Amino acid sequence: MSFSPWMEIDRKALQHNLAVVRKHAAHSRVMAVIKADAYGHGMLPAVAALGEADAFAVARVDESVRLCDAGVDKRILVLSGAHDGEELAEASRLGVELVVHHAAQLGLLAKSRLSRPVAVWLKLDTGMNRLGFAPQQAEELLSRLRQLPGVARVAGVLTHLANADDLGDGYTQVQLQRFSAAVAGLGLPLSMANSAGILGWPSSHGDWVRPGIMLYGASPFSAPMKELQPAMTFGSRLISVKMVPAGAPVGYGGIWQAPESMPVGVVAAGYGDGYPRETPSGTPVLLNGRRTPVIGRVSMDTLMVDLRQQPKARVGDEVILWGRGLPVEVIAAAARTLPYTLFCGIASRVRRRECRER
Repeated sequence: MSFSPWMEIDRKALQHNLAVVRKHAAHSRVMAVIKADAYGHGMLPAVAALGEADAFAVARVDESVRLCDAGVDKRILVLSGAHDGEELAEASRLGVELVVHHAAQLGLLAKSRLSRPVAVWLKLDTGMNRLGFAPQQAEELLSRLRQLPGVARVAGVLTHLANADDLGDGYTQVQLQRFSAAVAGLGLPLSMANSAGILGWPSSHGDWVRPGIMLYGASPFSAPMKELQPAMTFGSRLISVKMVPAGAPVGYGGIWQAPESMPVGVVAAGYGDGYPRETPSGTPVLLNGRRTPVIGRVSMDTLMVDLRQQPKARVGDEVILWGRGLPVEVIAAAARTLPYTLFCGIASRVRRRECRER
């Protein structure tokens, strides 16, 4: 028995969530977003589970290298594109597609001498104000791209939705209208929808959807969604059970005091493993199938739990920190953060183990 934290990925859950994408966007092709090591889930295991996707998207050229070296033969889109000649040459060698979002990238493609030109997607900034060209430049830019020696073809046009996770915010409709006006009559594949767009804004679906967080079983909205299944379960074990006298402080700073003589459990997981230090007392973990509150300050290697309602808890008992039976959204809300940051924050020292059969 190991007493160190562990993380397991449920491939069946990934496949289920991909099916949910297809249910909501039945007429669109699916570009599964697996950047940032598949949101902390492991890029290659995610690719193996999501083999029915039509294409994959990563953030950087380096990430596409890892996929291609592993033998992935589906279309791969690099969402930030290439930024210098070395990255462009690597993208050319690999045969991956690049987003073009900045004038410097146009210049790079203009002066390139690639033996294998690359396919590109034009990115329009419809209101995110992060990456992309002004929508009114679309026609001019497409004409220019088609004349550049480094461009094999323009594969499509895309944008990114800034506020789609708020169904009451009209800005998404503004963005969609701007995009629609910019691409009217261009005759190219279009991509707008992230996970929130897929689930909440059907008019954003277009030819390609780009699901990210929903593939991993977390909702892009503020509350969990029952039709999604958690792909990651993060857990550990109790390494101590002890009695604490009434009034005694528990943990760093003594911010929590025992209201009575009570049993306290210590779990072998802390912020050094990726469990957020900001998590307040009262946040649940799952112990012996029951929600049990965290107490005191989360430490680097441990956190403490109130065992008054768990009189049979023993050293070695498994504790679910989030995932199977305890939605990650609950922990994220308590820590005032997002599931994205929790997923991506799992430390390298956390053991990866095979998922148990459901």
